[in-house]
Amino acid sequence: MKTQNKIILLLSSILLSFILVFGGFIYYTFTQYSYQDFHERLHIRAVTTAKIQLEYHREGSYLKSFKAEYLEKLANEKDYIFALDTLKDFSALSKSLNVSSTFLNDAIKLKESYFNKNGVFFTGISYTVEGKNYLVIVSAENYYNTHHVVFLRQLLFGAFIISLLLIFFVSYWFSLKITKPLKEIMGDINKIGTDNLYLRLEGNNQNHELGSLILTFNQMLDRLETSFEAQNNFVSNASHELRTPLTTIIAEADLSLSRKRDTKHYEDSLKVILTEAEKLNTKTQALLFLAQTGFKGKELHFETVRIDELLLECKSTIDKIHPNNYVALNFSSLPENPESLLITANPQLLLLAISNIISNGIKYSNNQPVTVKVESVDETIKLTVSDLGIGIPNKELPYIYDPFFRASNTSNFEGYGIGLPLARNIIRIHKGELHVFSNIPMGVIVEIRIPLKQD
Repeated sequence: MKTQNKIILLLSSILLSFILVFGGFIYYTFTQYSYQDFHERLHIRAVTTAKIQLEYHREGSYLKSFKAEYLEKLANEKDYIFALDTLKDFSALSKSLNVSSTFLNDAIKLKESYFNKNGVFFTGISYTVEGKNYLVIVSAENYYNTHHVVFLRQLLFGAFIISLLLIFFVSYWFSLKITKPLKEIMGDINKIGTDNLYLRLEGNNQNHELGSLILTFNQMLDRLETSFEAQNNFVSNASHELRTPLTTIIAEADLSLSRKRDTKHYEDSLKVILTEAEKLNTKTQALLFLAQTGFKGKELHFETVRIDELLLECKSTIDKIHPNNYVALNFSSLPENPESLLITANPQLLLLAISNIISNGIKYSNNQPVTVKVESVDETIKLTVSDLGIGIPNKELPYIYDPFFRASNTSNFEGYGIGLPLARNIIRIHKGELHVFSNIPMGVIVEIRIPLKQD
């Protein structure tokens, strides 16, 4: 069922339910009041009849003239007075009056009783005069019940039919009003494709739900557009990076095979081919590893690791790669509680990420001092790696995580531009954050935050 039809059905059902309940309450209340009011009228007539005829011993003509002058006329009004000592069989009396025996018994025992049948209302009272007990009964047709209540019933029924039509049209208008912005949004969404991701939905008012929805969708489009651009750049850069060594290999092999050459020339050509093939293999493996770490569904083994022990192992690895390095581990801010040094991590991956960042500091500073400081801050382990190297131009900082991107001042240093994106992916796998800042006046500061182990 369409949302518009659901709104119409739901709103109509709610409003009709309220009208039915409210109308039923009015009808029931008015009917009960009509019954009670009419019985009160009959009670007054019964008492009046008893006083005039039993106490004042007036004739029936006087009673009729009194009622005509002082009391409201009732349709088919009748009054009866029976001496209780002469009544022996209530069943015959109930048949003659067309009332129930219970009504007669209650009138005598309870001093007052009410009864109605087919629109005729009866009121009976027990009256005592000069030591003798009498049963006084007054009956009349309830004009209010037969006319006013019927009119009220017709009026409520007509009002219900009119309300039904009004509710339907109001619900239909309301559903159109509600679904119109959604239809406009769906129309705008259908216009957006991979060839025009720059398009955005109009309106970003956050004061209502649709405004928040539009804003959220536009933010999603921003991320998608960025991802598409990054993917296109990645494919373009990857093609270029892989094509360069392949072109060199093919050109060198083609040159060597173009004519016969001496053994020394073939050896030199094979060395060039081997070097370029190793570069191609390194780039391919780095790309594969980068893709794997970017895939969140990849299953990895995590264990409890002490960050200081991991850094010592990392320093040992760095010493083998760069024997004459000046890397200094600063443990002066470590907490005394060993529990504040524990993280949940994949040791191999985290070791690779930290080693890459420290190696970059060594490489781009021409083996100048690199400091690694460890702290425990706000339920996280904070690593700060600072160097005194060539730094990164501020305008190029937003692009440092793009694969194959290399800053404009790194032309004299070897590299593929994959290490930093790989390190950030690994840190993200560990639910951490990696940030890079310029180290004034020279060098770079890399800040890593990894959550502490949770109990």
